[in-house]
Amino acid sequence: KMAGDSRFPDVDTDGSENSEEMEIVVNVGGVRQVFYGDNLNQYPETRLAELVNCLSGGYDSIFSLCDDYDPGKREFYFDRDPDAFKCIIDVYYFGEIHMKKGICPICFKNEMEFWKVDLKFLDDCCKAHLSEKKEELEEIARRVQLILDDLGIDASESRWKRCQKCIWKFLEKPESSYPARVIAVLSFLFILISSVVMCVGTIPDLQVVDADGNRMEHPTLESIETACIGWFTMEYVLRLISSPNKLHFALSFMNIVDVLAILPFYVSLTLTHLGAKLMELSNVQQAVQALRIMRIARIFKLARHSSGLQTLTYALKRSFKELGLLLMYLAVGIFVFSALGYTMEQSHPETLFKSIPQSFWWAIITMTTVGYGDIYPKTTLGKLNAAISFLCGVIAIALPIHPIINNFVRYYNKQRVLETAAKHELELMELNSAEGKATGSRSELEDPSRDGKEGPFYSSRIKVSHSDTFIHLLSEEKHYRTRLQSCK
Repeated sequence: KMAGDSRFPDVDTDGSENSEEMEIVVNVGGVRQVFYGDNLNQYPETRLAELVNCLSGGYDSIFSLCDDYDPGKREFYFDRDPDAFKCIIDVYYFGEIHMKKGICPICFKNEMEFWKVDLKFLDDCCKAHLSEKKEELEEIARRVQLILDDLGIDASESRWKRCQKCIWKFLEKPESSYPARVIAVLSFLFILISSVVMCVGTIPDLQVVDADGNRMEHPTLESIETACIGWFTMEYVLRLISSPNKLHFALSFMNIVDVLAILPFYVSLTLTHLGAKLMELSNVQQAVQALRIMRIARIFKLARHSSGLQTLTYALKRSFKELGLLLMYLAVGIFVFSALGYTMEQSHPETLFKSIPQSFWWAIITMTTVGYGDIYPKTTLGKLNAAISFLCGVIAIALPIHPIINNFVRYYNKQRVLETAAKHELELMELNSAEGKATGSRSELEDPSRDGKEGPFYSSRIKVSHSDTFIHLLSEEKHYRTRLQSCK
């Protein structure tokens, strides 16, 4: 229908025309749409519904709602996203809204706010997508904030606080400087050396015999072990002292692993020198051996320096449902096939299936395709049962693997995207700071307490970008803001 046929009253009329029959012509980004008042008035709080009654209020009322108005064509103009608008107007016809594929969820949310449409009309599937994007943007903001906190130095802080921050950044932020990267590499090498020494020390040809005829590790290997433990201890103590939140630091999983890697050495040393006076020497040696095996925990320290191991840990945490299904499938199969195997093998005089609980072991190694051969069926029906259990085990293991792999790949790619987005935000903030300085912006770009060697990047205030999509990176006391370029 042509816009010229629309029954629009002039702006200076008394607005007596029935708003239910009125036609509203809007032009959003070059795309024209015609609406009827009865449809729009279903949701009177929305911007389009307000257009129905704005004509009687004069041009001030009109231009408070739209960007431009053509009285000749009687058409309202909006400089907004037409693709998002096509999705939003579905609320007037279907009572719900779906986002098209390819539209940024954050930008779509801003469009809904502009058109004054409540988010409750957004479908649940789209809300989940919006929540995921919000989490990503919050993660970007967190990363940028951490980098800004590392770069900024508060002159009002005491010398000890500044020293703590420097030590923490030196030990926990390998990317912050070249010496920090060197320390991270050294820590990685110490972990490898300590693990290799632990394995090599168990070779009989490299062990020595003490005065009582007991085998023990070579003194050279013990010296290397002591040096590695000294490094781990010093590293842990410095990180604990410089930690901003010591309780959170002590309860962190990786820090608990660090303690488990260090503690057995000192407990063994204490038992060796003092335990002989309190208990028999043989008991002391057994206790020392039990504690020394706990040294295997130090291999988990590699996860601190490996993003791949961290990604694997996160993927497994996000795959508890799939892992639970895998265990449930295997548990049901193990119970069924072990009971069948026990029943079918009872007729054989040399049966290896003495009981159903003992048959569990055979079902486990068969369904997981290990097949040690210590227990095996001897009857024809038992072999057929074993073949079926083998095939069912392969299927049960293969089914949940694909979602777990997808979780790993998705999280790994997401981390790479977040790292790139955080770097982009910092570059944008630096560019805005430089532009603000060049134009004599009122924002103070450099802290007078610094010598200026780091440049405008270390500013106490960052120029705010004129964009609809931004988030607060820091609290209101600090004025860091940035555009969400990651969703463009």
